[in-house]
Amino acid sequence: MKRFDWIEHPSDVGFRAYGRTLSEAFENAAIALFEIMVDTSTVRPEIEKSIVLRSEDPESLLYDWLDRLIALHDSEQLVFSKFEVNIAQISEGFLLNAKAWGEKFDPSRHEGRTAVKAMTYHMMEIKKKNDEWLVQAVVDI
Repeated sequence: MKRFDWIEHPSDVGFRAYGRTLSEAFENAAIALFEIMVDTSTVRPEIEKSIVLRSEDPESLLYDWLDRLIALHDSEQLVFSKFEVNIAQISEGFLLNAKAWGEKFDPSRHEGRTAVKAMTYHMMEIKKKNDEWLVQAVVDI
């Protein structure tokens, strides 16, 4: 199963990420997000960040997840290459417990690609088809 692919958008960047579970699809969405910014194969998993989020629905959770990763990139200059996500349905909606591994962006080793400004709800989609989850997102560049 492929992890993600790109979708056409006239002014921003969009992607579809796939997984056998919703958690795996969120992991692959995070990889796609950082592939926009950097070649993730060059990113060493040296720094671990824990992230806990609660949202009322899966779409809000996806938005909050990717938005938090963008914030970590912007505030701490971190790029990530490995993710472990666990999503559970709770009485108030959905709970995400995740870990992200990466390092500070180093221009001598990381080729900078496109800067991501913000997460959007534009064209966002989450669905399960047969035994595969698909999450689709567009980010503002």
